[in-house]
Amino acid sequence: MAVTSTDIGRHFHGNILDMILGSGFIVQFVLLLLLFFSVVSWAIILMKYRIIKKSRRENSMFLDRYMRINKLSEVFPESKKFRYSQLAEIFRAGYTELVKVAGIRKESFADSESEPPWPPEMRGLDNVERALNRASDLEATKLESSLGFLATTGSACPFIGLFGTVWGIMNAFKGIGVKGSATLAVVAPGISEALIATAAGLAAAIPAVIFYNYYINQIKTITVETDGFSSEFLNIVERYYTKSIH
Repeated sequence: MAVTSTDIGRHFHGNILDMILGSGFIVQFVLLLLLFFSVVSWAIILMKYRIIKKSRRENSMFLDRYMRINKLSEVFPESKKFRYSQLAEIFRAGYTELVKVAGIRKESFADSESEPPWPPEMRGLDNVERALNRASDLEATKLESSLGFLATTGSACPFIGLFGTVWGIMNAFKGIGVKGSATLAVVAPGISEALIATAAGLAAAIPAVIFYNYYINQIKTITVETDGFSSEFLNIVERYYTKSIH
């Protein structure tokens, strides 16, 4: 006996919410898990957007101040005004280490009657360079924090949703076996309820993958800027190291 659209309509007329509420426990658990991944992912996406936007703006503002001011000692207090600037943080780390090295160098010459066996300039530059590298790595780590969750969401959620779908289809076929009927009106509701899990998994994963790749590219751009700034700062220190610190 053929099944008409009217027969299907009598058996299957619920909306998506009704299908979710009418699904099995495992499918509902999978949907709740995917909802958790989606909510946390969007929270990270919005937070990272705000942080990276402020970082780009403050990096540009600090670099403008840095290029206008001639004395490093005057740049240092200005750098404290930029909370989200990676360049300002790297400058503070390098300048602080430079002041420490300069103080040690003066004490060494004051306490020693002869020249030290190693060039103090080169040793001091190595310390400043290490401080700059540590600061750059730390800032990159801060920017990349929480992005691992987006990567996990993008890779795992489709499979979690697929698991919910497979489980739902298994229950649907089990119901078919119990009823002893394989008509479209019997199969369609169970299959549609099961496919909701796959759709939810993709809905959680797709934005996570898109914004993960976007933020990784933004962070790479900022990292290139910080590396260039570190090299420029080190060149300035090397050029004027023998002079008094501004």
